[in-house]
Amino acid sequence: MTNSLEALGASVNHLHSLVEGLSEDQYVASAYPTEWTVADVMSHIGSAAIIFKRGVDDSLNERETPPKFNESVWDVWNAKTPHAQVTDSLDADRALVARLNELTPDEKDRYFLNLGPMKFDFDRAVRLRLGEHVFHTWDIEVTFDSRVTLQSEAVPFLFGNLELLMRFAVKPTGNEHTLHIRTTAPQKDFALTQSADGVTLNEVEGVEVFDLELPAESFLRLAYGRLDEKHTPAGIDPTHLPELRRVFPGF
Repeated sequence: MTNSLEALGASVNHLHSLVEGLSEDQYVASAYPTEWTVADVMSHIGSAAIIFKRGVDDSLNERETPPKFNESVWDVWNAKTPHAQVTDSLDADRALVARLNELTPDEKDRYFLNLGPMKFDFDRAVRLRLGEHVFHTWDIEVTFDSRVTLQSEAVPFLFGNLELLMRFAVKPTGNEHTLHIRTTAPQKDFALTQSADGVTLNEVEGVEVFDLELPAESFLRLAYGRLDEKHTPAGIDPTHLPELRRVFPGF
């Protein structure tokens, strides 16, 4: 994969292959987290696709999205049957990727996603959708295979979302220290520091001893609250995992 949009297309195809083989009974099976069903997760993916696509069109036409548009979409999707939530999500998912792929270079340059005070260009916005899509696909797939991992082609692009996650989704434990973490496939070296000012995660060089070494996809699942004991691959030193699960409670 050469860019995040290609990776998103691959994730969409993977999800569709997975879901199209499910039965009606499996639509209402508990996903991850268990308070959501498979249909609930699909509803989230589908409604988010509708919202993203509308945002693209509004941005390129230099108009504001109506303030209650998102809520109106969620109301529609919440009222759907589980069957409709799944099948309609597949359609919305494909429609979004098709729309993104048809954008010209000029349109990509002109597009911006506004999230409160933050502004994202095309690549960063696609990467956000990719992260949402890959993790929620895992939320469904792990229901039927506890050993499943994140899609490998997407993993290198998901590291780019960690800065945003560190700003809004971490919780200091009060244990002020630094842990050195190495990931594999791809290899990246990080220093995770807890201090009185909060939690930071920075790439580092020259570190020889690491407190935790684990596959990159496992680290990303840890950061997104999806590396509980049941879904932690064998061979990872568990010493620091309980603390890190508190730092990264997920969302």
